[in-house]
Amino acid sequence: MSAPFPRRTAADLMDATFLAKWVDRAALSPAARTALREILDRFVADAATIEIATLRHGAAVAELDERDLVYVSDGHVVLAYPWSGTPTPFVTVLPGGRERWACCAIDALGVPAMLGQPVTVRTACHHCAERFELALTPDGPLGGDGVMAWVGERGDLRGKACTAL
Repeated sequence: MSAPFPRRTAADLMDATFLAKWVDRAALSPAARTALREILDRFVADAATIEIATLRHGAAVAELDERDLVYVSDGHVVLAYPWSGTPTPFVTVLPGGRERWACCAIDALGVPAMLGQPVTVRTACHHCAERFELALTPDGPLGGDGVMAWVGERGDLRGKACTAL
């Protein structure tokens, strides 16, 4: 019996345009790299949006926004992949029970490797809307047989956290 939808690996989805975007993103200035690290650390420390004026390298945020590494609105960093400062369907529960929002399912799956610590992801099935939790370690999921991420063509998502994958 074949699957009712195509199954592909992440490598199958990476075309030349996608890879070029990541080469461009890797060419950050030192100030932008420092600003991004501070922003990511702040999202881990506190789930709220970040006022640019409070950042040590706030002037570099424009470069991050231009390269689509953060999204800025009204003087605040609203999201910096993998984190969102506003609620999304993907709650990552960090050690100690601290809850943070991931931009999308793929971002949530990468959080344990990024932080080097286990997390639990709380979300709902894209297909049937049933709520579930998935325990993840930096090496991958614990259990979760049959769980898959839904990825599709979504058009322009600039400034929007994904609501389903």
